[in-house]
Amino acid sequence: MALKRLLWAVPTLFGVLVVVFVLLRVTPGDPIAMMIGPGATPEDIRSLRALYGFDRSLPEQFVLYLGQAASGHFGNSITLKRDVLDIVREHLPLTIELSLMALVIAVLLGGGAALAAVSWRGGPAERGIDLVAGFVTAIPDFLWGLAGILFLGVLLPIVPVFGLLDSQLSFDSVSGFVLFESLLRGRFDVFASALYHLAWPALSLALPLAAMIARVLKASLLEVLSQDYILIAQVKGFSPWQVLWREALRNATGPALTLTGVQFTFLIGGTVLIERLFGLPGLGSTAIDAVINRDLPLIQGIVLTFAVLFIAVNLAVDLLNARLNPRLRT
Repeated sequence: MALKRLLWAVPTLFGVLVVVFVLLRVTPGDPIAMMIGPGATPEDIRSLRALYGFDRSLPEQFVLYLGQAASGHFGNSITLKRDVLDIVREHLPLTIELSLMALVIAVLLGGGAALAAVSWRGGPAERGIDLVAGFVTAIPDFLWGLAGILFLGVLLPIVPVFGLLDSQLSFDSVSGFVLFESLLRGRFDVFASALYHLAWPALSLALPLAAMIARVLKASLLEVLSQDYILIAQVKGFSPWQVLWREALRNATGPALTLTGVQFTFLIGGTVLIERLFGLPGLGSTAIDAVINRDLPLIQGIVLTFAVLFIAVNLAVDLLNARLNPRLRT
């Protein structure tokens, strides 16, 4: 099954390459003209077009790009004058750390809310949790970010709203994974500062996903709790919490796990706006700069990187679902 899903990833990636390549080249504007100074000669323009391959036909450009992508080389950024892969490697770790932090928060909040609602079903606590989940779902992540900046960063300045570290701290990260690397190197001051700076951006990303997890997991738990084997467990003398944790939860996680995997890919995409709002130097913020500057090689490299991440996450969720649910293995 894993091999079959991996093979399906190939045409998916190819489709992403085709769509991005075509869209970027039919939009108005000449990226070479944007990077050329006012005193450039026609010879300078021709040299730059030849350097970045824009003097060739579209099929030739596409074949050239396919070869570069297959070899892991996306060319050089037009505006930053650096290898695109180096830029992605520099900024991607922060985006991954922010996304994983948001995912952990969403799972803890959503799972806890679902378990609480099921445990206290029929009472005001369940109705209150449902009301809060519906309210949180209706507000997108960037609005939570803006609200945090306004109320917690400006009116009540209790959380930092810009950057990754306090201004008096310096940390030369080798891998780019500041949280993980600062722990390994014993720089707990850097870890605490980075965690503090990422707390509200991660929570902003996590809240809508947590609300969806809570609603889906609650519905799945209620369905499982109506099954016959749950009644047998109750007859055996299991406490309500034992029934919920040992019998119901394991069999009810499938739909919530699938939702989490699918929404996690959108959560990664949501880092684009969140990183920009909070001044975080991740790949999402870099993507905005690339689009503004019409930096085609950098845009293509970033989009392909996100596509690979999306496919990898969905593949991992499918395999984990099959592992947890034996009925899906066939």
